[in-house]
Amino acid sequence: MAVSQGSDNWAALHAGFGWQVPERFNIAQACCTRWAQAADAGRRVAIRAHGDPQRPTLTFAELQREANAMSNLLVGLGVHRGDRVAIVMPQRFETAIAYMAVFQLGAVAMPLSMLFGPEALEYRLQDSEAVVAICDESSIAHVAQVRAQCPTLRTVVGVGGAAAQADLGWEAQRGTLAAGFTAASTHADDGAVLIYTSGTTGPPKGALIPHRALVGNLPGFVCSQNWFGFDPRRAGSDSGAVFWSPADWAWTGGLMDALLPSLYFGRPIVAYNGRFSPETAFTLMQEHGVTHTFLFPTALKAMMKAYPRPRGPFTLHLQAIMSAGEAVGDAVFAYCRDQLGVVVNEMFGQTEINYVVGNCAMNGDTANGAGWPARAGSMGRPYPGHRVAVIDDEGNECPPGVPGDVAVHRFDVHGEPDPIFFLGYWKNPDATRRKFTGDWCRTGDLATRDADGYLWYQGRADDVFKAAGYRIGPSEIENCLVKHPAVVNAAVVPKPDAERGALVKAYVVLAPHVAEARAISTRGPERFDAELVSELQLHVKGKLAPYEYPKEIEFIEALPMTTTGKVQRRVLRLQEEERARLRAA
Repeated sequence: MAVSQGSDNWAALHAGFGWQVPERFNIAQACCTRWAQAADAGRRVAIRAHGDPQRPTLTFAELQREANAMSNLLVGLGVHRGDRVAIVMPQRFETAIAYMAVFQLGAVAMPLSMLFGPEALEYRLQDSEAVVAICDESSIAHVAQVRAQCPTLRTVVGVGGAAAQADLGWEAQRGTLAAGFTAASTHADDGAVLIYTSGTTGPPKGALIPHRALVGNLPGFVCSQNWFGFDPRRAGSDSGAVFWSPADWAWTGGLMDALLPSLYFGRPIVAYNGRFSPETAFTLMQEHGVTHTFLFPTALKAMMKAYPRPRGPFTLHLQAIMSAGEAVGDAVFAYCRDQLGVVVNEMFGQTEINYVVGNCAMNGDTANGAGWPARAGSMGRPYPGHRVAVIDDEGNECPPGVPGDVAVHRFDVHGEPDPIFFLGYWKNPDATRRKFTGDWCRTGDLATRDADGYLWYQGRADDVFKAAGYRIGPSEIENCLVKHPAVVNAAVVPKPDAERGALVKAYVVLAPHVAEARAISTRGPERFDAELVSELQLHVKGKLAPYEYPKEIEFIEALPMTTTGKVQRRVLRLQEEERARLRAA
């Protein structure tokens, strides 16, 4: 299927863009209150619940009314402006209600994943000095387990089935709470969200995100999401846009790239808190008529392997796909373009400075020249309003083709402050200072820049390694392996080697049908493994440089992943180092 991307207007968009950040700004007012005050507030759907026939939708009027009630509850519990309120719930109505309630109160929302174990919860609750935690049945047991070790945590509010183990139940209190609330007048620079980073290099750090960061996110969201259903030719009308992402609303990708931008534009977002599977993803998108989505490369790879031609079994209405977290790679890029009929827009950002680089292919009848073409395998270009460069250790911009650290400048190309920036790491000014080189904020991700301004991901600084004197970036090798029909996913790490310093090793997750055949093979697992290893090695040798093919391949049932869908190469790298130590002992 041929998909037009439109013409290249990147330079014009940058030159003509200017930030408009009001002095006073509140995320709840922008994402909820203004829509709740509109004439159609009782009909305009904010959230659709997948798989809940009893309560399928939540309108903006209902969202505001429930948020007001929860704000009144929090005030009654002694929550003040600036206090941290932990929200430990999956994608559900009450999660969005809690965010709006905390924002309009002027407090700071601290999202925590329901997948966190007791130790992870305890550290974040203690470090943030959260005063209230709002939980449901998915998280209440772990919160209750660490409650005694969190002295500032005065109250635990239970939602749904969590009420019995909490200090009070939300549903039981709801009838006693007023439906009106006078929102706080917050400055754009006031803290709104405290999100803890994954802690790949030391203990997790809390990044304090201001209200204005939502404004900083919008250019990237609009560009990556095909103008998100807004067409000047249909101004004032309902575009029919519906958003969905499996990204947890407790993480930057789910909160700042999905939930809040969708609500900001008054469009419905689908909430689903079940386990991800390719079949569920396609079924959900078909049932709700999803037009715009954010899917991790890991999810897209699984969907590609499970349904190579999804338009047969499913009727889809996709207009835009954004992907981030890992390199998309040209195999997934081609699948989205040829089988889903949409050019995927890869995006890059991080918790501290989110949504700063990406592609802006305009798909379908909106391919009107508004954006710029996506290039397979590229992270994209800086979004309008953001000044992004590849810099060296001294903070100088690297020439095209030379790897360096992706960095974002505090000021845009016009010299105006960029609102995307976080306020700093919570109670950690030294870490905040180390994040910057002058006015450049370093991401810790390596990339090269080509002559046209496109960035090409090389990996995390601590994921790139040398083998036999060659610099190895894992992403390119992993992408090559995934192109093989037997491979669902792969991770490449260094294996310590006395002669070469390190060998290129790949951990490979096999497609289910291949794994099944392997298990019943009459030739025996050792011979089967050796044949498949050789086949995969030849596959890489034929496409990449000779020194890049994996000298060793280990088949694994599943790769270690973060809760945000990123492969934890560090876990595999440490495993190889420990094995090397034991061999030498």
